[in-house]
Formats: sequence, structure tokens, C-alpha cells
Amino acid sequence: MGSPSGPPFDPDDPDRERRERDTEPIPRFRPDDGPGFGSGPGLSDGPSLSDDIGYGDGPGYAGEGRSGRSWVRDPEAGHQQTTFSEEELAGLRVDASGMPMGPRRVLPLEDEPSSLVARYLFPTERYRGEWKRHWIHLATPIVIGIAATFVLGYLSGFLAGQNVGALTTIAVLLWFAVMGWVAWRVADWWYDRFILTNKRVMVVNGIITRRVAMMPLVRVTDMKYEQTPTGRALNYGTFVLESAGQEQALREIKNLPNPNELYLRVVEEMYEPQAVEARLGKEADEAKADDGA
Repeated sequence: MGSPSGPPFDPDDPDRERRERDTEPIPRFRPDDGPGFGSGPGLSDGPSLSDDIGYGDGPGYAGEGRSGRSWVRDPEAGHQQTTFSEEELAGLRVDASGMPMGPRRVLPLEDEPSSLVARYLFPTERYRGEWKRHWIHLATPIVIGIAATFVLGYLSGFLAGQNVGALTTIAVLLWFAVMGWVAWRVADWWYDRFILTNKRVMVVNGIITRRVAMMPLVRVTDMKYEQTPTGRALNYGTFVLESAGQEQALREIKNLPNPNELYLRVVEEMYEPQAVEARLGKEADEAKADDGA
């Protein structure tokens, strides 16, 4: 029978308590033994740090759920989490082709130019649209025509009662002359067009003598539109184009309809021509798909 290992038991040994303390086995800890410790993987017989240790709600941080999992900066600490509204996120979303999925800000572009405009376009430029001037452009001729009708009609009736046939005839001829001038102004308004392509802006007007003025988009250094209170109410405005600070044949274009839409089209054509081409290609594909359906 062998003797036990180690020195014999001596109650008076001064190092006995130290040796017993050093050789005492470490007890198994349970989650309910105290805060800050729990059983972790691979450390079932020893203490393990819990998920929340060291992540308490200190100054400058506000816990969300478990404070060690999600942090939100305190605004008073000088840093705050960036947030975006739904409108801003809608403007950032794009489809598979990279086109924005937000709402359109301009109306659809016309497919083909009219016969009046097509003769002034060369084969390699892309047609973007044409616009007649706002009907307010005819306000003065129409008012004059209506006034002349009432005044000369009353005058003709008065002179007819006075048996002055010559003066009555003159009043009638004067009325025809005024109405002929009004018809001329209406026809001139009909043939007056503002044209936009991928390379230039143009104004074509005149019935007998045709006038064509144009400015390349690459030469436009400044563009603005102005709207009076009446223009804002009736949706028309005046465009002012400048090129290198020089006077141009095409500088001020009055009474254009839908100035905000037109402004966006011109600016987009100047700065984002690839986006215009992509949108037109996508619209053409959708139109073909609808026709096929």
C-alpha cells in the first residue's frame, strides 16, 4: 500500500492555507450567479463575458434594445445618424438600366417634327420638340379686332340711317382691313415656332419672308426665364439666352408656353444628353412592347 503523494498533513504548516487555496477547483458559473457573467461557448467550466459587458448606456450614447448591439449617437455629442425622407429616397432609386424611378418632371417628347420644321433640321441632329408661342401673344390683335367690330358696326349702322352711303362703305372696308390684319397676325403666330434639338435652339417665323435664328447649345453661357404675375397665372414666360456676353440674333424669346418644363428640357439637353437618349430609347421600347401586346 503506497503512501499518498505530496507532503504529509501538518496542521502547523504556515503555507497550508495558501496551497489549499491555489489548488481549489474553479466552480461552475450559471447565468443567475450574478450580473456580467454567463456560460459561453467552450468555457462551460469558467466565467465568460456576456454580450452586454462594456456596452452600457454611457454619456453620449442611447441604447436601442440591447445597448451592445445598436448604437445611436447623441445629438449633443456632435454626431447624429443621417436620415433620408421618402422623397429623397425615391429620387435615388434606379431601375435595372440605371434610370431614375422617381416621378417625371417633364412631359413626353414628340417623336417627329412637323413638315414646317423638318426642312430646317440636318440628318444627324436629334429632334426634341417644337412649341408655338402662348395664345397671349395674340391678345392685342384679338382685342383690336373685337373693338373694331363693335365700333365700326355701330358706326356703319349710324351712317346707314343718315343716308351717307360713301361713309358707310368706307367703314365696312375699314373693318375688313382690320380683320385682315388680325388674320395675318394669327397666321404669323401659327408659323412661329421655337425648336429644340440635341445641338441647338432655333426660332423660325415669318409667312412671306422666313427668318431662321439659331444658337448652338454648346455656346449658351447663361439661360433664364422670366414670368410676370400674369405669366405665372396663365403659364407663359420670356426666355433670355446669352452667349459669351455678346448680343445674339436669338437672345430674347417672348411668350413661350410652359416655361418651367421648357427650361428643364433645355438644361437637361445641355448637361445630361445621355439621360435624354436613354429615356427616349426606353420609351421607344415600351411603345413597341405595347404595340406587340
